[in-house]
Amino acid sequence: MGPHGRPLETEGSELAAVRHLVLRHGWNATSFQIVNPGIEHWFPPAGSIADSVVGFVRWRRVRVVAGAPVCAPDRMDEVVRAFERDATRCGERVCYFGAEERLRTSLAHHPPRATVVLGAQPAWNPACWPAMIGRRASVRAQLHRARNKGVEVEAWSAEMATAHPDLERCLSEWLATRGLPPLHFLVEPNTLHRLAGRRVFVARRRERVVAFLVASPIPRRAGWLIEQIVRGHDAPNGTAELLIDAAVRAVAEEGSSYMTLGLAPLSRHAPRAVDAEPRWLRLTLAWIRAHGRRFYNFDGLDAFKSKFDPERWEPVYAITPEAAFSPSTLYAVAGAFTGGSPLVLGIRAVARAAYQEARWLGARARRELTRAPATPTHPRDGATAARGR
Repeated sequence: MGPHGRPLETEGSELAAVRHLVLRHGWNATSFQIVNPGIEHWFPPAGSIADSVVGFVRWRRVRVVAGAPVCAPDRMDEVVRAFERDATRCGERVCYFGAEERLRTSLAHHPPRATVVLGAQPAWNPACWPAMIGRRASVRAQLHRARNKGVEVEAWSAEMATAHPDLERCLSEWLATRGLPPLHFLVEPNTLHRLAGRRVFVARRRERVVAFLVASPIPRRAGWLIEQIVRGHDAPNGTAELLIDAAVRAVAEEGSSYMTLGLAPLSRHAPRAVDAEPRWLRLTLAWIRAHGRRFYNFDGLDAFKSKFDPERWEPVYAITPEAAFSPSTLYAVAGAFTGGSPLVLGIRAVARAAYQEARWLGARARRELTRAPATPTHPRDGATAARGR
């Protein structure tokens, strides 16, 4: 049985119902991501609020919501209250992670809530994309570089791309280069089995698949989120830019009016905190920005998204019905992404980094030995060598 005594639906029928609701009411950039593996779905009790769903992950008695409830705008307040009442009955708290301005405004008349600015997401009207390309010589150079290397991009149907071995290979190659073990929740890499409703663009070089892009719909804004850009070992520089360019031009031709590359965490384009953040949180985020680059390059991601000259940057929030954002809530958010103990993942990440560093140092030492001249083994050999010079 499901929550509230309702019959538990099969996975297929539940996903179909969730997808239908998202395609009808999805406004948050992350709305379609609630069909990803590992996301739980909360539906209101039968006979109450119709046509709404909340996607979330549980960790340490906290429900970490993927963005915001999916529902009609005039139902948001009612859905939030019902969801939070259900969480309280279960002895759980709630954190809306990846929320945008619509939810923050809707919650303004609720009791005070802790609101943390996570970063910002760049946004464009796809129809203006060609003009941006005309202004940005650096982007044009990357596009030319990839084309000169023989990279071509084509759109694949969801049916063709689903679990395609070449795309699976690219994904494996890409994950092997990451500083952290695979994360989940709103950065779930395993989407190739749930592509219905998404758009897929594939980059080939000499008939070999070298990269791909997955875009998810944002129906109520007539837009798309570029959810994944995956590069294999053989993808030349400029391949990511070429994939983005092809995707944006394709959705522009179909009349889309909104496109985003998604959240840039700790973005320098984000506004200052809307509420006074706890000092411990400011220090923690500052430490992550300063020392976390080995595992996640926040500034690099921010710079990559900035180079496309966004028309605007939209703030993205974490909102929780607490007087102040607590360490336990932050730990729960980390658990939602790691799918397990954040502490264990941190240890694994450090071990992985040390192993990779040792490999790089070993490879560098071997290169140095290869370049070094032969060392004389006997004084007479050295004299002979000197006379020969």
